[in-house]
Amino acid sequence: MLQTLRNAWKLEDLRKKIIFTLLMFLVFRLGAHIPVPGVDAELLKKLLGTGTIFGFFDVISGGAFKRFTVFAMGIMPYINASIIMQLLTVVIPSLERLAKEGLDGRKKIIQYTRYGTVILSMIQAIGMSVLLARQGVYVKPSLLNHVVTVISLTTGTVFLMWMGELITERGIGNGISLLIFAGIVSRLPAGAVTLYQYITGGTTNIFSAFLFGLIAVGVIAAVVAMQEGQRRIPVQYTKRVVGRRVYGGQSTHIPLRVNQAGVIPVIFAMSILLFPQTLASWFPQNRLAQAIVHLFDPRSALYMLLYALLIIFFTYFYTAVTFNPQEVAENIKKYGGFIPGLRPGRPTAEYIERILARVTLAGAIFLAFIALLPNLMMAITGINLYFGGTSLLIVVGVALETMKQLEAQLLLRHYQGFLK
Repeated sequence: MLQTLRNAWKLEDLRKKIIFTLLMFLVFRLGAHIPVPGVDAELLKKLLGTGTIFGFFDVISGGAFKRFTVFAMGIMPYINASIIMQLLTVVIPSLERLAKEGLDGRKKIIQYTRYGTVILSMIQAIGMSVLLARQGVYVKPSLLNHVVTVISLTTGTVFLMWMGELITERGIGNGISLLIFAGIVSRLPAGAVTLYQYITGGTTNIFSAFLFGLIAVGVIAAVVAMQEGQRRIPVQYTKRVVGRRVYGGQSTHIPLRVNQAGVIPVIFAMSILLFPQTLASWFPQNRLAQAIVHLFDPRSALYMLLYALLIIFFTYFYTAVTFNPQEVAENIKKYGGFIPGLRPGRPTAEYIERILARVTLAGAIFLAFIALLPNLMMAITGINLYFGGTSLLIVVGVALETMKQLEAQLLLRHYQGFLK
């Protein structure tokens, strides 16, 4: 990895791309410290705990949510809009046809996603503004405060969306993913300081900290293995003679990734389970609300069981939405291919579906384990330090994908061809 970065830095065009990406990170971090006017940030910090859905927002926004800055909502509205558009593409035939029209169709879908991001940002900003007003977070509550908050938060999210697309176009890697990556990584120094304070203050000992480090390294290695893991189904293509030329005859494979759905199932499950608790926490005097808070306590066995089951369910659901074995089998048959030992068409589709179900089960169980990792880490080491498995999945996935793109750029520039 370090050698790849050194080689990329030696090339002027790649060096400019890397510098541009780092400058965008700097702008992102500066924006994460510009507060929304009229809000008591200290009071808000006391109200928000890591047990609510806002805790995850705070992680991927790099701490901007607890400080309630213009980037408080982060890029989550864009992610939600992208997921909704991806699901609608499968459900609505017109969008499905649009997705198959090539570059022009994808541009229109991206444009619809942008519109959806603005709408979701405004809805989320209005909801947050109302909840903040109920908790007395505004210094001087007024209609102007609500308007300023909604405009500031919506503008911040739209600016991040534009900046992410700019990084994708002029920088290295996927801009949206890199902004999430930067937000999570920016909290690592604070986590290291907290761990040091635990050790010096006597809250924990050196052995527990060392055990924590060993477990963290082991989990990172497991995440890398699962992110890169895939089941390869061999495909053989028959030879075709067109004129004097012979086409086909080569062997290839269909790569079925173990973690086909990424972190989407974890986000879905987290949103469903933590949303009732988050709403109930705003009504501390209501008995029903307090019962809901205790029922959906993240430390309870019931919560962890429901969390794991929902992750497994959404992993299968999202994989079924994004990967169609019938379509893959039809494409193989269309181009004269077949899986050895199977007839093209329906038998091939059933075989791919059966293999996909087994591979997805392993990925779903691993996702559930990673999501429950903070609770397990605290039980084993006794260190009450936020070590989110979801954040780890995002960081490792983005780092691997960015390095692959960087290596592809290097290969493209070093390629000399067969003829000199």
